[in-house]
Amino acid sequence: MVQATMRVRLLQLVGACLLLTCSFVQASAQTDTYPNKPLRIITHSAAGGAPDVMLRIVGDRLGALLGQQVVVLNQPGAGGAVAARAAASAAPDGYTLYMPAASAFVTLAGLQPNLPLEVPRDFTPIGFVGEQPMFLTVTPELGISSLQEFIALAKKQPGKLSYAATGRGTMTHLTGELLKSRAGIHVLAVPYTGGAPQALNDALGGRLSMVIEGLSALSGSIQGGSMKAIAVGSPERLPDFPDLPAASEVLPGFNARGWAALVAPVGTPDAIVNKVSDALRRVVGETDVQKKLAVTGSYVRPMTPAEVMAFIAADQQMWRPVLEQIAANP
Repeated sequence: MVQATMRVRLLQLVGACLLLTCSFVQASAQTDTYPNKPLRIITHSAAGGAPDVMLRIVGDRLGALLGQQVVVLNQPGAGGAVAARAAASAAPDGYTLYMPAASAFVTLAGLQPNLPLEVPRDFTPIGFVGEQPMFLTVTPELGISSLQEFIALAKKQPGKLSYAATGRGTMTHLTGELLKSRAGIHVLAVPYTGGAPQALNDALGGRLSMVIEGLSALSGSIQGGSMKAIAVGSPERLPDFPDLPAASEVLPGFNARGWAALVAPVGTPDAIVNKVSDALRRVVGETDVQKKLAVTGSYVRPMTPAEVMAFIAADQQMWRPVLEQIAANP
């Protein structure tokens, strides 16, 4: 009886080992042949938007390295929730990836508690693409040339100055509220569903004091002189704008930037995640790609999957007080 029991257990052990071996061989074969068809990358951005342009620059080179075409899927709507849902429900086979903006991990989690997914719980980080520091700009007619002067004017005229919030919970909105909180000023947030172009038109018409956006939306206005940049939201001055002070020089710890990462639906095999991650780090390390991204106001920052996870957690923690304040004052 004992021998029979031992024989059964031995057969069970052998079977488990064979199953494990087959699974390993199957996973290895899957990775060796991956990718054997085009990849799709979902973005919340409409075609032509800064995140869309960034994705296409990176996607072209990523596809070349992986030997397959990268197809961009634009799914705007609901502050990024439409794209997030589509990406989370995709098959975890490495053929549908997702390049969210900061708002998908920060704003959706902080302002849409009923969203039927949690990020990054529902996604596996692959790598980081780049950051887009927020530029704080004012109209020349305002008569100021620095962030210190803007803060002083706002304190003299509480509630009289205004800034454009291009969507509730967007990085422009968060940056404006962070400025108000850190500087101790009362500035009106004016919502703009039409985005930066509509806000710039109103600023030129004297109906708006400040426009906060990434460089891609403001470069023409800054170069043309219709808007004056008084600070940038990066922790330090940007190499391309050495004469433009960082807001942190006036408000220590001030850090406001959009960013883009690449993630996959949770459950995507680690071997595939690592393969794409390695390729992405090579792509953003290329000088030509960096130059193209710099035109969009994006600065690359290569990261491993673990580094992306830590970055997202830190960013969520940093913006939590601002999001709580926005949620309390809808």
